Amino acid sequence: MRALLVVNPAATTTSARTRDVLIHALASEMKLEAVTTEYRGHARDLGRQAAESKDIDLVVALGGDGTVNEVVNGLLHAGPQPDSLPGLAVVPGGSTNVFARALGLPNDPVEATGALLDALRTGSERTVGLGLTAGTPGTEDEAVPPRWFTFSAGLGFDAGVVGRVEQQRERGKRSTHALYVRQVVRQFLGEADRRHGTITLDRPGEDPVEDLVVSIVSNTSPWSFLGNKPLYPTPDASFDTGLDVLGLKKLSTPAVTRYGTQLLMSTPERGPRGKNAVTLHDLSSFTLHSKVPLPLQMDGDHLGLRTSVTFTGVRRALRVIV
Repeated sequence: MRALLVVNPAATTTSARTRDVLIHALASEMKLEAVTTEYRGHARDLGRQAAESKDIDLVVALGGDGTVNEVVNGLLHAGPQPDSLPGLAVVPGGSTNVFARALGLPNDPVEATGALLDALRTGSERTVGLGLTAGTPGTEDEAVPPRWFTFSAGLGFDAGVVGRVEQQRERGKRSTHALYVRQVVRQFLGEADRRHGTITLDRPGEDPVEDLVVSIVSNTSPWSFLGNKPLYPTPDASFDTGLDVLGLKKLSTPAVTRYGTQLLMSTPERGPRGKNAVTLHDLSSFTLHSKVPLPLQMDGDHLGLRTSVTFTGVRRALRVIV
């Protein structure tokens, strides 16, 4: 087997020495080319090169969720072809590693490498569904190119939190769970429309869902982790179905307390609920419109402001070694 290893040198939880050990372990089992990313978007370019190559069987992403997202977008630049494109493997190296953990991989990169080698020896793999976004035709965002996401996306509040975290990281702060909690509080205090949402969800053949303040789109469950605590805003979301949505119509202080507590106490069987909560399951296509430009995030990356985004759930889009 010939494999391309895409290494993010800025991965939060792996040192250079650890990465060298992992590379040596992988190289002992396959013909391995390791490339270290040098700029934002480099992992996407490497994934595309692997997709266009005729002799790469596997792409291994060593990094966090952002690295995985870039590799996936490179692999699928011409669309999903799971039977002919290289497979994907993930060695978690970020602060949260939602995609890898949702697949059932250990969060420790050394243990995950061992699990990957075992999966390769036994031929264990699965084909997972993914989410796809694009600018909505007929809107000012229609020229925004399509982009894949592996586990989650959001327009509005949660994307604002992601943007605040990225700003803090650019100032030298470490990406920790305490940092995320602080930015959640600051985003809440600065949210201008928390009592009257600006987001409308449209889907074919159904009445629109209006006045949303929060719109969390999930491709799997759990949605994220707070330390080792999994969070389940949409417990039924799965790599084997379409997309799920949790929408909230109010973010008053009592509502935040209620839904925040429910999220922290959520389980695979029960997520947030209430008169201002809307949960939708297994959607194949829908659009989120906003009356004002709002931040968009995908797989934990802030992608700027949008007023309209069309989402598609694509089943059996990517072959993953796990």
